[in-house]
Amino acid sequence: MRIAFYAPMKSPNHPVPSGDRLMARLLIRALELAGHQVVVISEFRTHAATPEAAAALEPAISAELERLRLSWRSEPRPELWFCYHPYYKSPDPFGPVISAEFAIPYVTAEASYAAKRDKTGWAARQKRVGEAVMRAAVNISFTERDRAGLCAAFPQARLAALKPFIDPVPFEAVSPAPDPIRLMTVAMMRAGDKMESYAMLAEALRLIEDRPWTLSLIGDGPMRQEVEALFAGFAGRIEWLGQQGEAEIAGLLARGGVYVWPGCGEAYGLAYLEAQAAGLPVVAQQTAGVPAVVEAGVTGLLTPEGDVTAYAGAVAALLADEKKREAMGEAARRFVLEERSLATAARALDEILRNSAATGVR
Repeated sequence: MRIAFYAPMKSPNHPVPSGDRLMARLLIRALELAGHQVVVISEFRTHAATPEAAAALEPAISAELERLRLSWRSEPRPELWFCYHPYYKSPDPFGPVISAEFAIPYVTAEASYAAKRDKTGWAARQKRVGEAVMRAAVNISFTERDRAGLCAAFPQARLAALKPFIDPVPFEAVSPAPDPIRLMTVAMMRAGDKMESYAMLAEALRLIEDRPWTLSLIGDGPMRQEVEALFAGFAGRIEWLGQQGEAEIAGLLARGGVYVWPGCGEAYGLAYLEAQAAGLPVVAQQTAGVPAVVEAGVTGLLTPEGDVTAYAGAVAALLADEKKREAMGEAARRFVLEERSLATAARALDEILRNSAATGVR
């Protein structure tokens, strides 16, 4: 099929790296691997930090909608509209309208809906999300949390599941050579959940400062100085590696012993899959979408949300237990390479689309 791909929060062509951008790119690659022709149909970002900023975007949204209408009258039309990650701050104001006017199926992936946002000034945008979910031939969820949320809000919506995945090729090319006391983290340094996770990690490491460990941090961002301040007390134990490319990350992770990232508010976290593909067991919290990418007790340890002492204890336990650490690392690598690969996802995604395009709303 010819597929129009749209990511209202952040285009896959956006210059700033993030989990959203990576997943958008992975979905495009999966669709292409399945034999579909994909075009990024619009670079327009509907993301707004406040309801006031959202309202200010409306004239530009109307102009972009009209541009799309005109282009589809003179160009070969896609046969399906695929929207990645619509939610209250970044709804899709184009796909549902265009798909209805040109009689093609509409599909969402990683859509989410939170009724509580209706009372905080986001009702108009929430309405758009709801209309998109109900119009969709299928809504593809990556986590049980998102699926349950859509099911509760829209019991008649068409739902399907696709497990989070990565391209394992860079990780297949490396051979794990772990340093047993080397902890690894890959994360952007920005406000919000990321800083909350960094703060929790620093606090947990203080509780096990008497144990032998080092920490290598891969990532950068606007709050680099604040992150450095959190770890300032660990003289000589922190390695700052900055932003790295895909191949470099794979090689660096393969040198680690344990992947540590609390995952506060994490949608699911592709970095967890990358770490496991490199042969690292994970220590994270049992929170948000993390259980969708880490098999608790098999490929890593998941601790109760907000329990810093339990988190520190789990890190210490893996550092001290070589046999368990190695077994989990081997299981983690198998888990990703065999079950969460791009090729596996491409087959599953293709089946979902072909089934929904044949039977879904047009």
